[in-house]
Amino acid sequence: MTQLKMDIQYLPGVGPRRAMMLKNELEISTVDELIHFYPFRYVDRSTVQRIAEVSPDLAFVQIMAEVKRVTLYGPDSNVLNTLQGPVRFNTVKRMSVIVSDESGEMEMVFFKGIKWNYEKLKPGSIFIFFGKPQSFNGRINIVHPEVDAVSGQGSQIPGGTLTGVYSSTEKMKNAGISGKVMNKIQASALNALLPNLEESLPDYVIRDKGLPSLNFALKNIHFPQDTAALARATYRLKFEELFFLQLSLLKQKYIRSREERGIPMNKVGEAFNNCYKSLPFSLTDAQKRVIKEIRSDLMSGHQMNRLLQGDVGSGKTMVAVLTCLIAYGNGYQSCIMAPTEVLAQQHFANVRKYLEGTGVECALLTGSSGAKDRRNIHEGLESGRIGIIVGTHALIEDNVVFHKLGLAVIDEQHRFGVDQRAKLWAKGPSIAPHVLVMTATPIPRTLAMTLYGDLDVSVIDELPPGRKPVQTMLIGQNRRHALHKFMKDEIAKGRQVFVVYPLIFESEKLDLKNLEQGYEDIVAAFPFPEYKVAIVHGQQSNEEKNFNMKAFAAGRANILVSTTVIEVGVDVPNASVMVIESAQRFGLSQLHQLRGRVGRGSEKSYCILVKDEKVSKESQKRLDLMCRTENGFELAEEDMKMRGPGDLEGTQQSGLPIALNIASLAKDGRILAEARDYAQYVLDNDPALSLPQNARLKDELRKDKYKVKDYSKIS
Repeated sequence: MTQLKMDIQYLPGVGPRRAMMLKNELEISTVDELIHFYPFRYVDRSTVQRIAEVSPDLAFVQIMAEVKRVTLYGPDSNVLNTLQGPVRFNTVKRMSVIVSDESGEMEMVFFKGIKWNYEKLKPGSIFIFFGKPQSFNGRINIVHPEVDAVSGQGSQIPGGTLTGVYSSTEKMKNAGISGKVMNKIQASALNALLPNLEESLPDYVIRDKGLPSLNFALKNIHFPQDTAALARATYRLKFEELFFLQLSLLKQKYIRSREERGIPMNKVGEAFNNCYKSLPFSLTDAQKRVIKEIRSDLMSGHQMNRLLQGDVGSGKTMVAVLTCLIAYGNGYQSCIMAPTEVLAQQHFANVRKYLEGTGVECALLTGSSGAKDRRNIHEGLESGRIGIIVGTHALIEDNVVFHKLGLAVIDEQHRFGVDQRAKLWAKGPSIAPHVLVMTATPIPRTLAMTLYGDLDVSVIDELPPGRKPVQTMLIGQNRRHALHKFMKDEIAKGRQVFVVYPLIFESEKLDLKNLEQGYEDIVAAFPFPEYKVAIVHGQQSNEEKNFNMKAFAAGRANILVSTTVIEVGVDVPNASVMVIESAQRFGLSQLHQLRGRVGRGSEKSYCILVKDEKVSKESQKRLDLMCRTENGFELAEEDMKMRGPGDLEGTQQSGLPIALNIASLAKDGRILAEARDYAQYVLDNDPALSLPQNARLKDELRKDKYKVKDYSKIS
């Protein structure tokens, strides 16, 4: 549609200068992008307050008042005499306008647009002033109010009592693109667009879901007639965004499941049976259920693309090993790829332990593997002698060649890019290997169904028997002496302690105890040689990090002072205490991941959250919840509600196949579930979207925004 693609500079009230500002600041250059830039909140312009009723704690006020007097101030706050000839506005720094109604007087203050407002706001004239009241020197004023004539003509777009407020920047405000100007620009866009606007959804979708028209929705999202119209418009636009998002993902999944062949793995094999029988413990019901789901995938003749979610310590590695042994029993090799060398070494130690008595050879390949080891590993992989290889990004180097790669297990998948994964696929036979993605980050169902919309999801939702819960406590800065005594008591029992800080270097903006100062305090409180303290942070080289982590893992250090680099990849069963400094600065999911670093041995373990003196209500609520529950999925749901999905799983909403302009994965779980169910219903009836009534859907999915590189292999 030509109007949608039109450059915004040609809209009335925009022009080249404003268009360039909107493009640079908000990445808006077309009418289509402009009308999908929605208000983030609305203010009620239906009531006019009396000046006597205005107080600085009100969000916004609207008054109708008469201009009494106007005063101009120079650079040194001296009053300029406006009676001595023309005003030189380049010397004016501030304008004060005193206005009044029958109840009292108040001040309007202008630092910009002074000449224009001076010529407009003549004493004796009456205007409507709108803005945020504040108190200054004992007097209430409004800085840079919006000013409207009492009998001013409204926009051609008929608006109601609610006015949209749009995100802005300091540069935009300085360039004169105020909230009022943005409203006028949006009105221009809608006036140009709405008369010929085509519907984006099929008639039956609108009918089935009881949605208003796109014309109604766009009109009322920008200029609501009332709160009911705004609610209907919001639901329509949110549902549409999430419906197309789910439709694109499910269609890709449908195509892959039918067109992409997988290596058939019908046997279990002797190695699997030997390993299973020799396990010193019984698998949990959740582990057994997940293995059955994986077995079904491997036998289906289609490529497995499965996400395995499980809390820290739930037994994901055991499931991965058994899956690798199924591949081995069918004549194929497996690789287990980890994001860090420490995590790869940890996996290798566990895998090798599980493989004892199976006859399956396992090897470790990382960036620090020696030349002799590499040659041996390369030969073993190419000949097929090595059945399972554990490693880091070193596995995707060009000189790594597999005999028959049938399964790729990827741990903490968000740390691998699409291009890196594509290199791994190329190492398989002509048929792509099966893929099992593992994550210890609990992801709420609403987020998982979108981030991994074209993956099948398995969840290990119970911990192995005998695992003791970690006792979580919250303390203030005044309990530090007691905390140090408790740490010394635990160390005296032969235990080890993590101390985690949110920052590496001092920040003026954040009043936090930083890592370097914290390290010095710990060393002072735990002096050498009785105590040994190691330090790990992101500014160190890999060699330094690995050396200090290994020293702690081997028991050569009692305390590891660290930033969150230890969140993933350190398994120290002897560590029984996790101290998290400035705990209010962390999200729930991150706190939960850190807590999961202890409680891995047979001893009672503790997580101690140390909060700063000033903590917001929301932060306090988060910390209290951490002390109440160890359920990672419950915490993840709450975290997403409080913070949005951005920090979960290390992904921003921009990581989705389409940008969400109005819907929120954090807040719109109900609409997301509805949209997914309805998208599934549409595809069940017309998988290729080839029926005439689905032509609009097919056209929409052809747009570039749905074509994310290799998204069908997000695993």
